[in-house]
Amino acid sequence: MILDVLPLALAIAASPFAVVPAVLMLFTPRPRPTSAAFLAGWTLGLAAVSGGFALVADLLDDRAGTPAWAAWARIVLGLVLVVVGARQFLGRHGAAEAPAWTRSIATAQPGSAARLGLLLAVANPKILLMAAAAGLAVGADEPSTAQLVGAVAVFTAVAASTVAVPVLLYAVLGEPILRPLGAVRRWLEAHSAIIMAIVLAVIGLQLLSTGLAAR
Repeated sequence: MILDVLPLALAIAASPFAVVPAVLMLFTPRPRPTSAAFLAGWTLGLAAVSGGFALVADLLDDRAGTPAWAAWARIVLGLVLVVVGARQFLGRHGAAEAPAWTRSIATAQPGSAARLGLLLAVANPKILLMAAAAGLAVGADEPSTAQLVGAVAVFTAVAASTVAVPVLLYAVLGEPILRPLGAVRRWLEAHSAIIMAIVLAVIGLQLLSTGLAAR
């Protein structure tokens, strides 16, 4: 079960979508509480989406008596991710300036940072699709309550790990870590489109193959 969701968790962790804002939070007037609040919101959002879909999948299995629908769910999600990844790759040169919400982070406070982290986890279609796929994979295996909670916890911890790293590094090392983190942020911003395209395509193909194999 956990092996099914680890690739999806790693895909979210590899996405620059939340890592860049997490680093930007370290340049706000109150970096420690603001970055910690962003991490909390992001983690809560991932847990809510994956846990919610896991519960729905578990209920569907109880009613249908068979997880056959899960194979089709993987196939559909896989196709969607491959298409989105292809569109991201083809449009990678069209990215202009950073979105307005990214530029507004400079004045973020802990409350707004927590809301942004939650919103990025539940409202971005790419992250939502991968978290939903993880939840469906967990629920389709007919887990016990402990297994469901454990699998969602592992998925969330791995998926949020790359957001947690800069927050923890700053908490331990303070100001000296800002320069290398700033360089990482600029690299991620410059290559975010191609990174996301590759991640989405690989995970989409993996879901598609496992869905076809389970039919």
